[in-house]
Amino acid sequence: MSDLVLLERHSNGVAVITLNNPKVNALSLGVLGRLHAIALDLTDTPAGAVVVTGGDRLFAAGADISEFGGPTEARAISAAFHSALDAVAAIPSMVIAAVSGFALGGGCELAMACDYRIASHKAVFGQPEILLGIIPGGGGTQRLQRIVGRSRAKEIMMTGRQVKSDEAFRIGLADEIVEPEQLHRRALELAVSLASGALQAQRLIKSAVDKGASMALRDGLLLESGLFEQVFFTQDSQTGVASFLEAGPGKASFIGE
Repeated sequence: MSDLVLLERHSNGVAVITLNNPKVNALSLGVLGRLHAIALDLTDTPAGAVVVTGGDRLFAAGADISEFGGPTEARAISAAFHSALDAVAAIPSMVIAAVSGFALGGGCELAMACDYRIASHKAVFGQPEILLGIIPGGGGTQRLQRIVGRSRAKEIMMTGRQVKSDEAFRIGLADEIVEPEQLHRRALELAVSLASGALQAQRLIKSAVDKGASMALRDGLLLESGLFEQVFFTQDSQTGVASFLEAGPGKASFIGE
């Protein structure tokens, strides 16, 4: 079971999660259970940044349809998806999806649970559940509309069509598009850059943005104010301010504390 999703922690502070369920990286109950456990590990002992990736031809093709049945199975599958992907979204570090090839159904839902999506020109996104006569059950109806807007999300899900990389970038489903051979290098480059930065401040930014998204503006501003005060208890804030006063912006060397 542990081979279905691989976790590598590198000395530069970057952790890489690799889906490893041949042939199509189906997000079976076993894969989701392993992904959930890895996400909890990366929450308890955070990395500097996290990259989530799959194969070159398939990021992840979606749920394991052989596990589908009736309403009882549907309830268990949806619960497993929500537990695993909510745990990925809750990792305190920046989580970067490196998407090559197809990210369909649950694969698209996993990519959307990440903070930032870098896609190759060959990447294809979609929520094709409607073609089976069903609906997304792993967060797609909620996360997609928050990324691309309600009307576009409805159109994508109700037609089940595939969204190629150029459109995905245009509507915000992908944040960067790169050549296929550059995908993993670019994802790791960004992750290494983040991992060498002010990690506590990064985590507070993520918390402010994610929690504030479901709040009224007034409540979100109060949240930000409290976190702004909190960040000044960190060593990196003292280092950063002192470095700015002495040498200007962008010269500080942070230790992540």
